[in-house]
Amino acid sequence: MAGICNLCGLPDELCICQEIAKEQQKATISVVRRRYGKMVTIVEGIDDPAIDLGQLAKILKGACASGGTVKGRTIELQGNHKKKAAKVLEQNGYQVEVR
Repeated sequence: MAGICNLCGLPDELCICQEIAKEQQKATISVVRRRYGKMVTIVEGIDDPAIDLGQLAKILKGACASGGTVKGRTIELQGNHKKKAAKVLEQNGYQVEVR
């Protein structure tokens, strides 16, 4: 028997909590310079706990062909990947602001 989602009340296969959470979030993408001139792309603003940041980071790292990590509620990608990250996030249903 399938489980029932606590938030939306639908069966787990039909749960729409993540889709609703995506529409309500506004991801902000920026690039900072770190030690030795290395560029790091920062994705912030995705604060809903219903969204799995680890899985989203994995998608972004694969699309950008770079390394990265999740620190707190931010995703860090190695290199300057503002355009690629914005495109991938928009395809996944997020609102994106590029700084």
